Amino acid sequence: MRRLQKKQAEDFIGLLKQAHEAVREAVKENEKNTAMDLLGQCQEGAIKLGELIEDTEGEQVKTISLLERYCELVYQIYQTVEQGHKLYAEQIFAELQEALIFVENSVRDDIKVRTEAVFLPYKASMWDSLESVWKAAEEDPNCDAYVIPIPYFDKNPDGSFKEVHYEGSEYPDYVKITDYDSYDFEKRRPDMIYIHNPYDECNYVTSVHPFFYSSNLKNFTEKLVYIPYFVLDEVEPENQETLEKMEHFCVVPGVLNADKVIVQSEAMRQAYINILIREVGESSRIIWEKKILGLGSPKIDKVLCTKKEDLEISEEWLKVIKKSDGNWKKIIFYNTSVTALLQHDEKMLEKMKEVFRFFEGNQEEIALLWRPHPLIKATIESMRPELWLSYQKIVEQYKKEGWGIYDDTADVDRAMIISDAYYGDYSSLVPLYQKLKKNVLLQNIDILN
Repeated sequence: MRRLQKKQAEDFIGLLKQAHEAVREAVKENEKNTAMDLLGQCQEGAIKLGELIEDTEGEQVKTISLLERYCELVYQIYQTVEQGHKLYAEQIFAELQEALIFVENSVRDDIKVRTEAVFLPYKASMWDSLESVWKAAEEDPNCDAYVIPIPYFDKNPDGSFKEVHYEGSEYPDYVKITDYDSYDFEKRRPDMIYIHNPYDECNYVTSVHPFFYSSNLKNFTEKLVYIPYFVLDEVEPENQETLEKMEHFCVVPGVLNADKVIVQSEAMRQAYINILIREVGESSRIIWEKKILGLGSPKIDKVLCTKKEDLEISEEWLKVIKKSDGNWKKIIFYNTSVTALLQHDEKMLEKMKEVFRFFEGNQEEIALLWRPHPLIKATIESMRPELWLSYQKIVEQYKKEGWGIYDDTADVDRAMIISDAYYGDYSSLVPLYQKLKKNVLLQNIDILN
């Protein structure tokens, strides 16, 4: 039984107790019709309670038989009142209370509370920001966990929605997916909802379906939990310059609307608190100190738990990775970011071409694994449409030549685990990659030769 349903059962019992008090007073005052009406209400209340319990626990639970005994007692007392026999108010009250106490104790002891947790990822490549929390919920025998990938839209330059995307088929095989159309949030009201998209309508490039904005989801649960889909460099919480650079991560709808926000460390927690206090005022400190939790990032959990020997590498990739003698080449994870493209436009494209020329020339010893940011297409089409054609030509040529790997899959952890070093733009992958104790080299847009 869900926590909310058990609370409803307890509320039913509370109402029955009040009715017993009223029956005692009606009998004392010899108000026969009032007493009969109240006993009828007791019968109806017990039947509704039984239906609630049967719906969630089945007919075999002990509480049902105790409710049947209670209903039989109520009926016998009703008959006694109706037939005009001599009545003893205190005795009637004691008998009703005793029968109800057995029901109350059974509800408390025999009906276990089950938690319902819903996880709402939107991009499959960001699922790792929720996975370890989901696994813990999935393994809890008293928890029902649902993974419900949600649709999202690309945006036009004017902010209107373009095509819709749904990535429900791109999750690992071991993750059972529930279709978002089949889950009734109004009816089920999950105990917890986990999100990793905090932007609601404030993202210029993409938007989840408005039903799944944090401002709406908080109406359907007692605990909305936001976990960032990214990992940041660790910070000094009192460094004002650092806090200013972080502000756009913290002052967002998901943080403001959530009941709990889980960030990667205690230092990051304090940074969030300081930024939010600066934005809202010192009087809000107690709110943020209760809301923000520095419990760690599931993304770090995932990458540290992923083992190279457990990964499936396709034959297409192995053709690029293996030398003629069967040994593996050094693999370089090449990351290109949305920010770099927006900042440098054509100059960034020239840099990418130069990088590809270099690694193509060294393909006998080095395998390049190019993994562009998953939102590049949507971002460039929306914010730099004139750049999209040139970028797309580079992608198509790289894929056609086939000397390197093009990775646009949802599994970023595989790329990090099999690679030997990181090269490319700074992104939230850098602090995550450094957790693996591997080398990172950031590319310089001004160096083309």
